Amino acid sequence: MRPLTLVTACLSVLLSAAIFGFFYAWVCSTMWGLDAADPRVAIATMQAMNGSVRNIVFAPAFFGTPVALAASALLLLRDRHRRAARAFGAAGAVYFCLAFMVTAIVNVPMNEALASIQIPDATDAARQIWRDYSQPWQVWNLVRTISSGTALLIALAGLLQLGCDARSAPANATPSQL
Repeated sequence: MRPLTLVTACLSVLLSAAIFGFFYAWVCSTMWGLDAADPRVAIATMQAMNGSVRNIVFAPAFFGTPVALAASALLLLRDRHRRAARAFGAAGAVYFCLAFMVTAIVNVPMNEALASIQIPDATDAARQIWRDYSQPWQVWNLVRTISSGTALLIALAGLLQLGCDARSAPANATPSQL
């Protein structure tokens, strides 16, 4: 196998793990913490977090994951690692369709709608706004979390398949024969 192929496959797994961890943190702590807070504070905090998330640290994990997974699939296919290529391709499709696109089509518009809301002084009014936002947002975030976790597991299976390919290759096989 060519070094670029292995590096790209490992980078794909790393990026998949990073984005899964990002979505997972929202599931198991961030949103539960905001749900427990004063709804006016929750709205203001979520507005601030959504305003700051589009940054140079977040971008590689969110935008780079589908690119790295697709590149890995293509490089693996070129190097004749068909099973591993299928796994990375499937991981890329799962992430792109069920995490990336859900974010673009559902979560981001919800975030933008919340950003345009003036936080009411009345706690009950703020509580209703927060409830109407938080509950569906969390459902769709769970879809992103499960999808990105599934993509990570599929990519890991592809990486493990490379190990199986290497062990089953004849001792005198050239890289192009693997």
